[in-house]
Amino acid sequence: MSAVKKLKNIHPGEVLQEEFLLPLHISAYRLAKDTSIPQTRISEIIKGNRRITADTALRLSKYFGTTPKFWLGLQDDYDLEEEVNFKDEELNNIRHYAADVV
Repeated sequence: MSAVKKLKNIHPGEVLQEEFLLPLHISAYRLAKDTSIPQTRISEIIKGNRRITADTALRLSKYFGTTPKFWLGLQDDYDLEEEVNFKDEELNNIRHYAADVV
C-alpha cells in the first residue's frame, strides 16, 4: 500500500498571483493602483506573509468580478488547514461529545 502524499496548503496570495495576475498580465503595482490597496499589502499577500482581509476581499472581488466570499473562503480554508497541521495531535485527543441516552 502506498502512502498518500499530502498536498501543500495554498495561500490565497498564490491563487492571486497564479490564477489572476500572471494570466491577465497585471502587475502587483497596477493592481495596487487600480484598487487603492497599498502595494506593500499586495506584495505581502502574494508572498504568503499577509492574510486577505474583508477590505481586500471587497476590492479584489470588485476588480476581478468575483465575490468577496471567494477570497475570504480561500483565506478561511488556508487558515483552517494551517491550524490542523499545527494542532493535529492536540485535536486528535479531543473526544466527540455524545449525549447520555436516558
